Amino acid sequence: MKEALDRLRPRLMEIFTYLHAHPEKSWYEVETTNYIINLLTGEGFSPKRFKNCTGLYVDVGEGKPKVGLRTDMDALWQEVDGEFRANHSCGHDGHMTMAIGALLLLKEQPQAFKGTIRVIFQPAEEKGTGALAILQEGIIDDLDYLFGVHVRPVHELEDGAYCAALYHGASRLLEGEIIGEDAHAARPHLGVNAIEVGATIIEDLRTIHTDPMIPVSIKMTKFQAGGGSGNIIPGRASFTIDIRAQQNDVMDTLAQGVKRVVDSSKILHKVHIELSTVANIVAAEVDATAQYIMEQAIVQSTGLSNLRKPIRTPGGEDFHHYAVQRPHLKTTMLGLGCGLTPGLHHPKMKFKQARLVTGVEILTNAVLLALKT
Repeated sequence: MKEALDRLRPRLMEIFTYLHAHPEKSWYEVETTNYIINLLTGEGFSPKRFKNCTGLYVDVGEGKPKVGLRTDMDALWQEVDGEFRANHSCGHDGHMTMAIGALLLLKEQPQAFKGTIRVIFQPAEEKGTGALAILQEGIIDDLDYLFGVHVRPVHELEDGAYCAALYHGASRLLEGEIIGEDAHAARPHLGVNAIEVGATIIEDLRTIHTDPMIPVSIKMTKFQAGGGSGNIIPGRASFTIDIRAQQNDVMDTLAQGVKRVVDSSKILHKVHIELSTVANIVAAEVDATAQYIMEQAIVQSTGLSNLRKPIRTPGGEDFHHYAVQRPHLKTTMLGLGCGLTPGLHHPKMKFKQARLVTGVEILTNAVLLALKT
């Protein structure tokens, strides 16, 4: 396998370079889908597009058992060097490279295996809704295992180290609109200042308390009000609230607290506030057998000295919808230590691309080991 990886290394770096240079935001991964389909078709695979969204999947082998490998495809939309654009600052370009690499490596293996390996290229992970869309496609239902992968920042996992499970927390994104009344800046008593309403909400979010032993985070991450004139009190504003919790039940408590805060602000300021949930990602539910298989794959590929304990992180990942929505499915995610700095979602995020080759080996070993269980 290592000899085959050495032969594939230049090709994998070429694939990564292309994907990194052609990011596409969530639900718009059209050219990314086309590129992967053309690449895999040229390698003799038979990729299939999803019926109702961007993305694709491809099967290798036939029959049971059936083991899945999932990668995300979308990029973030953020400001980079003064310009807002799509940007692969979460590592999805690397994740896709590893999934493609696993397929190419399987093609290189002379030995046959019994069963089916399904590699899934999922859109819109950053929206928290891509996994839910793929569940509707029906391609998850007959899988026994599903593995994922995510590059990790250096403060979580040092370069060259790997973990067999990522315990992501639950995350929820709420969007709200304050509908008050504009007024002249000299006559505040004639309007309802949406900025003051927002300030009340921000202050009252601090009154939501949960078990301090369980990590949580709740904050307003966007607030937009007013126009080009500074002598008008804005009556309308839009805002976003980001909620994080390490456990799903605590997330429910936080969400109830936000509703209480918003309802009290409506009464206090005599204003209408509309609030909706735009993303809801569940906390990880890792299967012990899947985690053990991933541990064995890490040791087989890199040695016991490079295996680390599972990571608990406040970040969210919509991969975990698969296990929650399909309880029969055994899932875990590989954590890839690759010298990632300065952090995920930073516009200048970078990591050691050479570690992607090791990720290919680990993931390939994991799916092959799972077929034997």
